[in-house]
This record gives sequence, C-alpha cells and structure tokens, in this order.
Amino acid sequence: MIIVTGASRGLGQAITERLIERGEEVIGLARNTNGLKINAIECDVSDYASVKNASKEVKRMKKQVKAFINAAGVASMNMAVTTDESTVQKLIQTNLVGTIYCCQLFAPIMLRQKQGSFINFSTIAVALALKGESVYAASKAGVESFSRTFAREMADFNVRVNCIAPGPIRTDLLRGITDTQIEKITSQQVIQKQFQKSDVCDLVELLLDEKAASISGQVLNVGGV
Repeated sequence: MIIVTGASRGLGQAITERLIERGEEVIGLARNTNGLKINAIECDVSDYASVKNASKEVKRMKKQVKAFINAAGVASMNMAVTTDESTVQKLIQTNLVGTIYCCQLFAPIMLRQKQGSFINFSTIAVALALKGESVYAASKAGVESFSRTFAREMADFNVRVNCIAPGPIRTDLLRGITDTQIEKITSQQVIQKQFQKSDVCDLVELLLDEKAASISGQVLNVGGV
C-alpha cells in the first residue's frame, strides 16, 4: 500500500486520486476524514500522538508499505517581520516537524521490509529565496536538509528518500495570490511557466517506479532553478 498525508485536498488529494487510478492501494491521512471516499485514517501530522496512533493502525493491517508521501502542509506568504508568532509555530510544526514525525514513526515498517520509499515536499521558494516567503521557505528548507540526511540513514535498508519542490501550483495554499505574483515567481524558474497538479503527480509516479531505484537524497524542483 501507499500512504499519503494531506489526502483530503490540494496536492495530497490529487496524488491520492492518481495512485488509485493506476490501481494502487492507498491509505489517506487527513485531519478531517468526513466525506472522503477513500480508505483514510484521521491524523494531524503536527501532533506526535496522532501520527503514532495512525502508524499503529497501519501496522495492524500487516501489509507491505510501498511508499509514504508527506504531502500535508501549510503556507503563509508574509515578510518575516509581519509574520505573527502563531503562524511561525504552525508553519514549522506542520511542515517540518510533521514530516519528521511521519518519517520517524512509519520508517520502522519499511526497515523491517528492507524496502520502501519516502517522498517529502518542499517548495521552489527555498532555492529561489523568494521575497515574502522567508518563514515558509525556512520550514521547507528544514525538510530538504532532513530528507538528505535521512536518505543516508535509510540507504542500508534499501529505503529511498526524496523531495519534490513545486513552483506555484493552484491549490488552497495559493488562495489570495494573484496571477501577477505567480508570473513573477515562474519568471525565475528555468522553465518559465506555471505547472499543474498533474505535473507533480507525474513526478511522484516516476519516483515510485523501479526505474528510479538509483535516486535518493535528491530535491527535484518542478520548473527548475
């Protein structure tokens, strides 16, 4: 099976739907599972106890976990000096600490299997040092650093760890961001266009394929930097 966090909306939902379409068994993790038409477990990735309970539920299923995709995340586009304390805490706790919790608590399943793959999510804002995204980018830079080192820790067990860092993609995270602002960001990419959720899903499929067996510890920027 494949586990996807943030499965109720945005990229997490799109990835979940794509994987189900290709015949994969998917378990979605989301804070609110009401109305979801997939196999799902209620889980707040920012809360250690919640992630631990979800991992216990998955272990009780006694099924092989092919991959774990950390797609849950929050964003806030503000200058550092105008970002309030609660927003700083939420960004770090959800994006960085949540990713670490999920990797820590679900890795033992893959260690026993001696195979598996983690796909974590960063943002192109890290590589481009985008103005107005300093705290958000900091939380994701932590994800990149953690993923590179975690990949080395998992390598002896045939478990791969990679990051996908999308440019601006129209999801709930970009509410309030104008087309002009998006164009300003995409103009800094190597490929100067706005990509879609389907492009990210394609990259997820690539990283899950056996042909990607040699790829680990990498950050793949959608659009290029």
